[in-house]
Amino acid sequence: MTETTRRLLPMLGHTKGKRSAVTCALKCDSACSDAVCNTSRNTYFRDIVSNEFSRRSALGAGAAGALTLLVSSQLGAGSAQAAPPPGKGYLKSNLPFEPIAPVDAMVDAMTVPEGYDWNPVIRWGDPLFRTSPAFDANNQTAAAQALQFGYNCDYTDVIEIEGSKGRRAVLFANHEYTNETIMVPPTLAAAEVRGIGKAAHGLSVVELERKNKNKPWTYVQGAPLNRRYLTTTPYEVTGPAAGSDLLKTKDDPAGRTILGTLGNCAGGTTPWGTILSGEENFNGYFVATGTSAGDRRYGITNRPTARGWEIDEPRWDTRNAGYENEKNRFGYIVEVDPLDPTSTPKKHSALGRFKHEGANVTVAADGRVVAYMGDDERFDYLYKFVSTNKVRPGTDPAARKANMTLLSEGSLYVARFQGNSVAEIDGTGTLPSDGAFDGVGEWLPLLIDNRSVVAGMSAAEVTVFTRLAADTVAPTKMDRCEDVEPNPATGKVYVACTNNTNRGVGSNAAADEANPRSLNRDGHVVELTEAGGDATGTRFTWNLLLVCGDPARNQATYFAGYPKDKVSPISCPDNVAFDSQGNLWISTDGQPSTVGFNDGLFKVGLEGAERGRVQQFLAVPRDAETCGPVIHDQDGTVFVAVQHPGEDGSWAAQLSYFPDYVPTGAVPAPGEAALPRPSVVQVYRA
Repeated sequence: MTETTRRLLPMLGHTKGKRSAVTCALKCDSACSDAVCNTSRNTYFRDIVSNEFSRRSALGAGAAGALTLLVSSQLGAGSAQAAPPPGKGYLKSNLPFEPIAPVDAMVDAMTVPEGYDWNPVIRWGDPLFRTSPAFDANNQTAAAQALQFGYNCDYTDVIEIEGSKGRRAVLFANHEYTNETIMVPPTLAAAEVRGIGKAAHGLSVVELERKNKNKPWTYVQGAPLNRRYLTTTPYEVTGPAAGSDLLKTKDDPAGRTILGTLGNCAGGTTPWGTILSGEENFNGYFVATGTSAGDRRYGITNRPTARGWEIDEPRWDTRNAGYENEKNRFGYIVEVDPLDPTSTPKKHSALGRFKHEGANVTVAADGRVVAYMGDDERFDYLYKFVSTNKVRPGTDPAARKANMTLLSEGSLYVARFQGNSVAEIDGTGTLPSDGAFDGVGEWLPLLIDNRSVVAGMSAAEVTVFTRLAADTVAPTKMDRCEDVEPNPATGKVYVACTNNTNRGVGSNAAADEANPRSLNRDGHVVELTEAGGDATGTRFTWNLLLVCGDPARNQATYFAGYPKDKVSPISCPDNVAFDSQGNLWISTDGQPSTVGFNDGLFKVGLEGAERGRVQQFLAVPRDAETCGPVIHDQDGTVFVAVQHPGEDGSWAAQLSYFPDYVPTGAVPAPGEAALPRPSVVQVYRA
């Protein structure tokens, strides 16, 4: 560990369990060591007592079981079609498994169920282009890294290429952040280390191939769709902030073209086949005065950054003349066309600026698209965006081009929740007497068709300082809304709230029914139903599907009524996905510090007798986080991104050799088994 890294580890000695202070520093700028960003005098949830709407009026007569209307992922049907309920019209799941036992947090192994096997699809450093050099950890350069798969892959999707009969696909991956301490030898010059780290950020698109649907995928070096998105890649700004004074800099006086994307965490795939990537912990890449309301609300400080990019490039220090607005140019939802390697990606300001975990899109019955988003910060909010214009059916180039403008104009909302048992919530997580954590809610507008409805703020100001705008309308302060996804089988929306150990501490917001535990270490999952099945509406009902933890150690857990002694322990829900029958799959981030187990991927039943049944499918190696789950159960395959394995190690003392494990006594191939390599992994029936 370098002296610079040690100096920039304020969480060292303050993390709980086996949580890495290195992860805290490099991923989120040690956010838990700083003051809570949301100190607004926003009305707390438990103080919101409104009789203007009830459960009956929020749902609408007979609407409790209504389904959101969706279009197929290819938009080829010509009109929206009602999604069938689970088990009717959906192919039978091809992923039967016996749940694995939890894996101790010190174990360096990828663990999958009996009858399954795994292997990496692509690893950090794998060459993408014909001109890419082979990965050589001992002789890595910034120029080489720019032509190779990036580090710490997060959101992932694998999209089959039309007409390939299931034999070709394109893989997309985010590269959230880097850990140079375990990536490169300490003898490398500091400027080269910074360059390698910078080139390992961004996004990757890579083609895959397989012999048939029963064979695993391999990536194709030099394929025509392969692409790296770097900090030098131009992005077009859309929406109200485009061209505003808030985005103009010395290098971009028009305020319409931004170089690079940062902190890319989760994401989503649109019905028209593009990828949405969320810029999350961007604040840790900038130095600022730290004194403005915007700086404080977004956690941007005057400390030197962990990576020191400001040493080489003035735009990362926004105290430099002409670069004051550079920090305002990150924190958006990015849209990428993975099928066009020459296209210019977009940053959609109409979806707001905050710590975007990701965005997931559904198509409403009237043809407008709706995107759900979480702000991954303690006490921040849940959002949704409703497009002004309607989706254009079809897969032809004209339809695709038109649909790629849908996220440029629309209405932005933030959520307020109301519980049915407010008086019974005491912070212990005790289930209310009515047998559920549940209630009603409303979506509060910030923009309507790209026009501000926040007093004293222009549309550009709302989209650049979305947190400040949201504070004015008193939404509910949540426990870190991360991934937010609508279920394609039912239209219900699932919100993964990872944790919030500051809940109920000091002057911070007390526990409420949507966030029912003080010192919430384990997190929970919200299930939200839009009123009348209309995703464009402003009313909803909600309940907590899971109040997470290890029930053997913590009785303040809840699994939708399923017996606690028959579930896999689960903590810190992060990303979610669905299989073809509408079952929920949850990946975790933080279990070593809460329940003492490696993070993993879990299947959760949502209907009937299986509702609330949690079963662990896999566990990732020590120090690693499970990211970007993709469930292709119809051909028996699951994909996950394994991020930051061996995070707490050093170049001389690595703690993981994932994924290039070699048998004891064997001689590893060059570049293998010497250090951990974050990878996209496929798990398939053996």
